[in-house]
Amino acid sequence: MINPSNNTKIKVLVVDDSASIRSLLSDIIERDSELILVAAAADAFEAKEMVNVHKPDVITLDIEMPKVDGLRFLEVLMKARPTPVVMISTLTKANADVTLRALELGAVDYIAKPVIAQEELFKKYCNTILRKIKVAAKANVLNASKALSHVSRLNTAASAKRIVAIGASTGGTEAIKRVLASLPPDNFAVLITQHMPPGFTTTFAERLNSISGFTVTEAKGNENVLPGNAYLAPGDQHLSVIRRGSQLVTRLSSTEKVSGHRPSVDVLFDSVASEVQDKAIGVILTGMGRDGADGLLSMRSTGAFTVAQDEASCVVFGMPKEAVKQNAAVTVVSLDEIANVIVNNLK
Repeated sequence: MINPSNNTKIKVLVVDDSASIRSLLSDIIERDSELILVAAAADAFEAKEMVNVHKPDVITLDIEMPKVDGLRFLEVLMKARPTPVVMISTLTKANADVTLRALELGAVDYIAKPVIAQEELFKKYCNTILRKIKVAAKANVLNASKALSHVSRLNTAASAKRIVAIGASTGGTEAIKRVLASLPPDNFAVLITQHMPPGFTTTFAERLNSISGFTVTEAKGNENVLPGNAYLAPGDQHLSVIRRGSQLVTRLSSTEKVSGHRPSVDVLFDSVASEVQDKAIGVILTGMGRDGADGLLSMRSTGAFTVAQDEASCVVFGMPKEAVKQNAAVTVVSLDEIANVIVNNLK
């Protein structure tokens, strides 16, 4: 193990009840020159002690643990010592629901448990978890753990702008919930791309449907885009829109990744720029990377009103930052102001 006195490195605590996963994650972390493994805990009780002793910058946390599960540990941690957490989850429908609950409690991100069978896939996994740990270390964890309080739904008059397109990544599940819960569902439709794996988007759509006035579904393709409805890009498929006569229709595709992602925010925004033009509003929320910046600029150039979430309210000010640098956003506001800005510009 590297000397933990080196304060220039990101200090990582691994928490997992599986000895093989602890060993694997520890090995991945120790091989990276920017990270330092301070400890590996087998359960929540060990982890509590190690948090107090080592004060890690980032924790990787298993969801399914004996005695005290990962959710309960996370809930206590965020009250006692808010720390960036990357959840380690098995990609199942049941765990999708639990993982989304972890994000509600303040986890910054999540990643699937590693598949070691194929060398190439394992290399990609290693790169992904290292990147997520480094992003988590810079995340605004207080924004990640900000609970969705009761919000008053805004009102709007009849609108000429019929489409609101929203894109997000890290921290986006809670940000999207906050915006959607405040929007009136009467006169326009919402299209959403959130970076998520297959399976998780089904559960996320169900959660959004339960907290908003919109009918929220995972997009299936070839649907008429109707007011009062919100369509979420499925994991691993691009969501875009096309014109079919006077009707706007959803389209799904499994073509190459764009801006490193599938679904890609750029794909959604570019299609809205092309097919809806000045009758649309584009919103880019918290997330790492630059996906969506070019697409938001395309929307603005065709007359759409465009909004970026500000740095102070982001979990990760990556995607909005790139959009702002390109002058793609007409306005930059806090997360709690976005719904009001949307309503005020539905003209």
